This record gives sequence, C-alpha cells and structure tokens, in this order.
Amino acid sequence: MKKSVFIILFFSISLFANTINIAVASNVIYAIDELKKEFHKQHPDIDVRATLGSSGKLTAQIKNGAPYMLFMSANMKYPNSLYKDGIAVTKPVIYAQGVLAYFSVKPHDFSDGMKLVKNPKISKIAVANPKSAPYGIAAFEAMKNGGVLDEVKHKFIYGESVSQTISYAMIAADMGFVAKSALYSPKMKRYKKGKNWEEVSLSLYKPINQGVVILKDTKEVRTFYDFLLSKKAKKIFLDFGYLVQ
Repeated sequence: MKKSVFIILFFSISLFANTINIAVASNVIYAIDELKKEFHKQHPDIDVRATLGSSGKLTAQIKNGAPYMLFMSANMKYPNSLYKDGIAVTKPVIYAQGVLAYFSVKPHDFSDGMKLVKNPKISKIAVANPKSAPYGIAAFEAMKNGGVLDEVKHKFIYGESVSQTISYAMIAADMGFVAKSALYSPKMKRYKKGKNWEEVSLSLYKPINQGVVILKDTKEVRTFYDFLLSKKAKKIFLDFGYLVQ
C-alpha cells in the first residue's frame, strides 16, 4: 500500500514539474493556442498552462505573488517594471509587435481613416481601458494624432482588456478599436477586411512592442521562452496579424 502511494506521489510530482504556468496578455488569446500546439509537437513532455488578462492586472497579480513562471505582456512597460523590481529574472525582449484595427459588425467605408469615428451613425465606440491595456493607450494616441479624440471621447465604452473590448464592439457598440490579432480567430473570420475592419495607420501610434520575461527560471520555462523567439513562433505571430522583427 505504501509503495503504491509512493509511486502515485512520484508521478504526480514529475507531472507537476513539467507544467509551466504563464501569464499572457489578452490580445494573444488566439495565437497562444497555436503556439502551445506547435510547442507541444516539439516538447510533448512539457505542459503549458496560460492565464489571460490585461497586462496591467497580470502585473499587479505577479507583484502580489501570483505563481506565474513567465509573462507575455502587451507592451514593454510592465515587464520592464518587473525587471526593475527584481521580480523578473531576464531582461524584457520583444516577441512581437501588436497592430491596432478598427472593427465593426456593420460594413463601413474605411477610406476616410480616422475621420470615420466622427460619423453620427457611430454613437458608441469600444476602447480598451488605457489604464490597464496597452491597446487602449494606442487607441487614444491614434485618435489624438488623428485629430478626433476630443470630438468622440463621449462615445467611449471601456473594456478592461482588448478581448473584452472586441466583445463590446460586437454587441454594445457601433465600432471598436481592437487588436488586429483578434480578427484572425475562427469566430471572427466571417468579418472581412475593408468591409468590417481595417488597420489603423501605423503612423498614428507608437509601435506596440510586446515583451516577454521569465519570472521563474527552470529548464522547462527556458525551453518555452526560447521557442517564443524562434522562427516557428514568429511564423505563428505573423499568421495572427502581428509584426515580428
């Protein structure tokens, strides 16, 4: 009996040892499944468990002791903060650049660019909260540089993350500023570029450099970290609308 308990306990510990818990910015919600699938092909012995949320909230959880082992942020601000505080054990590096997009369930003529959001038919605009979501910061910056922010800010409906923002854009708003990557998910493929969505001009906002840091350096975590910076992972990010270096 004791021997059986020991064997079960041994295999339970071994299985747990090969599981890594990672914190992932919400905009990576669809790409992360493909990343995990490709990683598992190469390393079937390592199980990756991802918790999704806004970069700001995940950072707060990490600073309060959440047991994440790696953090994929939506911009460099948060991993830089963790590194500065000695919580992250690796210096932040960019794994991809996010792209901001206009999105609407109803078809629109996007040829007017940022002027489109001033259209009286667009009475509600979904925007990620700039206090916790980097895509919200980018949206505000793009609207300010596009000369429309003051005229349309009364229309805003705020999502706590970019994934919540796209939900609002689909059910409660006439348009939303969302991560382009979300538009590559299976449920969004029926919406077409140039009809339901378009990229926001890259000239209107600073690059959304998305950074990764290791929080607990183990062989398994380091293996996944190296994979994220590999050509295979970069191809997946490109397939989901990101820019990569």
